[in-house]
Amino acid sequence: MQLFYCPDPLEGVLSPSESHHCVKVLRKTTGDEIDVTDGKGRLLKCKLLEANAKQCRFEILSFTEIPKPSHSIHVAIAPAKNAERNDWFIEKAVEIGVDRITFLQCRYSERSRINLERTEKKVVSAMKQSLRVWKPLIEGMMKFDDFLMNAGGDQKFMAHLDDNSTPYLHTAAKPGQHYVVLIGPEGGFSDEEIDEAKAAGYQSVRLGDHRLRTETAGLAACHVLNLINFS
Repeated sequence: MQLFYCPDPLEGVLSPSESHHCVKVLRKTTGDEIDVTDGKGRLLKCKLLEANAKQCRFEILSFTEIPKPSHSIHVAIAPAKNAERNDWFIEKAVEIGVDRITFLQCRYSERSRINLERTEKKVVSAMKQSLRVWKPLIEGMMKFDDFLMNAGGDQKFMAHLDDNSTPYLHTAAKPGQHYVVLIGPEGGFSDEEIDEAKAAGYQSVRLGDHRLRTETAGLAACHVLNLINFS
């Protein structure tokens, strides 16, 4: 199955990049059937009316509404200094299952800007690769304090080791919840940020027994939360 992304399928037109991939890479021709998603839970069976490498036109034959899972995962993460490491996290988190990613500006953050256009391309590519029909929401840099004031969630966690009694995420999290997980920069959260997060209702959790890189910690959180909901 090859999945194409079209945010407004009623227009019946693939974007130039999707059209090029459809015709030049996959060698689709007029009359072929293709699978399209709008990123909002719809999987559409379509027929190519015009296989043009610059602009493919299609008609919708049928569609299926795929509901969201009962749980959702929102990872708020301080991006790594290396852009490729951030790309890796985004790609793998989308494949495994994340619903929302917010990039945090923390006291010890090593990066203050995120290229959202580049990030969106990574999200769409990973969404199609993993055959997801719900496109995750990506939010640019947000100050740590502002995020705490605006984030919702049933269960709120902070990847931070208080002491040896800090529980593992897989034991602290309950199935079927809307989760928010804070992942700090390489230098960790400041003492003030830790106190503020706890005051806002965030529970300290551990993701394992070893120290993890920022992007690895974010991915581990996604994996654990999906496992407790699908096992």
